[in-house]
Formats: sequence, C-alpha cells, structure tokens
Amino acid sequence: MFDQIEVVIAANPQKKYFFSAQERFDMITSLVADLNNVQVTIWHGLIVDFAEKIDVNIILRGVRALTDFDYEFELSMMNRALNPKIETVFLPTDQEYIVLRSSAVKEAALFGGDISDMVPPVVADALRTKIKSLNSTHLPT
Repeated sequence: MFDQIEVVIAANPQKKYFFSAQERFDMITSLVADLNNVQVTIWHGLIVDFAEKIDVNIILRGVRALTDFDYEFELSMMNRALNPKIETVFLPTDQEYIVLRSSAVKEAALFGGDISDMVPPVVADALRTKIKSLNSTHLPT
C-alpha cells in the first residue's frame, strides 16, 4: 500500500504510558527489523509537524471498532485544522484483533494470564518483566 512507513512513537508528557517511549521504540524496532521500508521514530510533538518535517501528507491510523473510529476521526479533524495538507487514512484491523485493547492485555498479564496469542513474544516478555519489577517495588517491607 505504501513504499515507506514511518512508525511514530508518541512521547507525550501529559499521558501515562505503561512503557516508556524508549521501551516502545525498542520493541517496535525489533518487530520491524526485517522490513527495509519501515522506520521507527520517537517524536516529542504534534504528528502533523513530524509529517511536515519528513515531507509526507498521509497519516495512517488503525481502527478496531466504531469507538476507535470516533476518536480517530476527531483526531484527524484536529490534524487537518493544524495542517490542511495532511490526510488521514483509516485501516481496519484484522478481525482476529478486533476486541484486543492494551488495557485488557495488561490486566490479563497482571493476573498471570496467558497473553502469548495476543501480542508478539517481545511484547509479552517485556510485559512480564515490567510486571515483575513493579511487583518487587511494591512489596511491603
């Protein structure tokens, strides 16, 4: 569909992420390592500014359901108001992942559930490691 894909890791200090921008960068970079046409970047700003900086006019967003579409559509309208040259293309997920939410995967992992069919092995390993470190820092002394 595209000759080149830029995966942008948001580094928004207003949001609370389970994994840091660097951790997300490392995981995604390992997942796309064999794809020569995919680059991964951490960005500390507006996505439309990144798109303009690298001279692209299409933002690709994945959607699972109508609730995702509602949010993503509003975001695309905001992006268009910020930069009218930017178009957003919505790509529906594979049906296999339609009910998968990151919060549900994290919750399953927190309670020791098997998430191996829900996320790539590198992500499952990172979740287990992060949960272990969180549990060890919250143990009563």
